[in-house]
Amino acid sequence: MGVFVFLPLVLPLTALPIAKLAAQHLHPRATTRLLTLLSAVLGLCSTLCLALLMVVGTAQLPGNPLPDGWSDPEVRAAVPYAEIAGTAAIAALAAALAAGGTAVRRHGRVLARTHRALDGLPPGADPAVLPDDDPYAYAVPGTPGRPGKPARPGRIAVSRGMLRSLDDAERQALFAHERAHLNHRHHRYRLTVRLAGCVNPLLLPLRSAVAFSTERWADEEAAHVVGDRLLTARAVGKAALITRSARLPELAHFAAPEPGPVPRRVAALLAPVPPSRGWPPALTPVGLAALIAAAGTAASALSSLNAAVALFLVLKAATPL
Repeated sequence: MGVFVFLPLVLPLTALPIAKLAAQHLHPRATTRLLTLLSAVLGLCSTLCLALLMVVGTAQLPGNPLPDGWSDPEVRAAVPYAEIAGTAAIAALAAALAAGGTAVRRHGRVLARTHRALDGLPPGADPAVLPDDDPYAYAVPGTPGRPGKPARPGRIAVSRGMLRSLDDAERQALFAHERAHLNHRHHRYRLTVRLAGCVNPLLLPLRSAVAFSTERWADEEAAHVVGDRLLTARAVGKAALITRSARLPELAHFAAPEPGPVPRRVAALLAPVPPSRGWPPALTPVGLAALIAAAGTAASALSSLNAAVALFLVLKAATPL
């Protein structure tokens, strides 16, 4: 395997330039899909390489259930610094699995808790108006049915305080924004990049970039539905000023009170509609950044495949028949 097994752990660095530039030059829909795809592939490659290193490290532990031949010197020679790398990979993969499992469980608990909070309201009410004077609004994704539990459709939750703070036109922008989150399943994009960040911390910048791009995507959908970008920008800005905290950070909020993203969203809505092309022109900074990210992702996939095949052949040769 050689150094190829380590490359997928550092190649996510090639995606950082596009994570910074995409929001400025691409449509948020294209930004969300591109960054999520990069995160998923780079995260899977990192997981595979950690698993390969873990196999080599586990084979050196006394009492392990693996074949004795897997601890031969020829197997250790396939990985540089096998003892150190193998031991570190065991800890790193265990931490990644624990973090990913925690993220999935937390996501499930948040959805269950929000749906329980809406159960007391009329089932056909959408948006679901909560009798709360604190202003907030968020999209609650649907959940599939399971034995003993019926499927729950996605709904918009909005507080009475938020509705009182906006006029009729601004409410339409709010509902269109949250409806876009549900229709395009933005929670899946967010969860994907969150899990990728659990595996490789170098992918964490893509998590924040996708969180912002999904909000921008919903902003553009809302502006299209109401037919007024200035009105949508005013609704976003007003909601951010009156919202004190995001009660459920895991869900997509209309305007969480964050100092950075909301002004950027308002500025983007006051600018012309972003181009809808899926891939930027090559001879531009964002185009070069996209090419670098694509090359890094392809190299990561090839390195992972090369390491997996090489380790398979070495282990097969070391395993007695």
